[in-house]
Amino acid sequence: MLGGTVFLGREIAQVALRRGHSVTCLARGTAPAPDGARFVPGDRDQDAGLAGVTNRTWDAVIDVSRHPGQVRRAVRDLTTGRWVFVSTASVYADAARVEQGEDAAVLEPLDGDVMTGPDVYGNAKVACEDAVRAAAAPATVVRPGLIGGPGDRSARSGYWPWRFAHPSGDDVIVPDDPDQPCALIDVRDLADWIVTTAEDHLDGTFNVTGPTLPLAEALATAAQVGASSARTRPVPPQRLRELGVGSWMGPRSLPLWIDDPDSRGLATLDTTRARAAGLRTRPLAETLRDALAYEERRIDARPAGLTDDEERRVRAALDGT
Repeated sequence: MLGGTVFLGREIAQVALRRGHSVTCLARGTAPAPDGARFVPGDRDQDAGLAGVTNRTWDAVIDVSRHPGQVRRAVRDLTTGRWVFVSTASVYADAARVEQGEDAAVLEPLDGDVMTGPDVYGNAKVACEDAVRAAAAPATVVRPGLIGGPGDRSARSGYWPWRFAHPSGDDVIVPDDPDQPCALIDVRDLADWIVTTAEDHLDGTFNVTGPTLPLAEALATAAQVGASSARTRPVPPQRLRELGVGSWMGPRSLPLWIDDPDSRGLATLDTTRARAAGLRTRPLAETLRDALAYEERRIDARPAGLTDDEERRVRAALDGT
């Protein structure tokens, strides 16, 4: 496991350990490896950063990197019977298209070794995919949509159940965009299936996410999970923009919502191929419930959503007070 100490990488390592596999995690060491895994320190930004794991042939190597240079060095230096690369739905060129399949056009690959910012994230992952497919060993490329559940530091899956559980007033500010399609996959379901791809030698490219549903249904599920009596207060997208409220992720945002017609289908994917190969996803309510439990334990600032004060200011502006 290249990584294996935080969120998805850690969950993959834990799933593999529970299934009886021997797991080695190569990482910088900013977080501990799961109990039972062998930890090897290594800085993948260095040319010899993989030296600690080049002395044997691995049954499978699982990589989650977003930097093409790191992936190219791994393909160059490691010997394995199978590559499993975790890519992203952001590789697709037409983000407005809902539930597109694996054969849809992708972005141009990044011309460089380092992903320099979120604006080239998809391009960087395309370059990473190309590097893995050029390897001598067979490859599985997994393209997840939005990943959530326990351990989601981004708060994109935890904000809504937390907000409904802890309203800052009599209502909860939501975007007036009830039909926007959205989807989410639980990190545990994704990790479980990624390990299966290595075990079952699944070749090729697979889209992986949960079922598509309208934003209104996702918010209703979050309200149910949060056991909230607060009503929702839908606000038109234009008004939210005027009040400095963004979408999808980051400070002063409303997660799950996509306020861009050109990115409307970003989180949705056609997962027919993965489901035929064994992908199973749990109900959204379970994912949001466990994401809420994680948010209740959070000690750092929530990186997405509105703070109580921010939501109160939005409410006051809407009320003209």
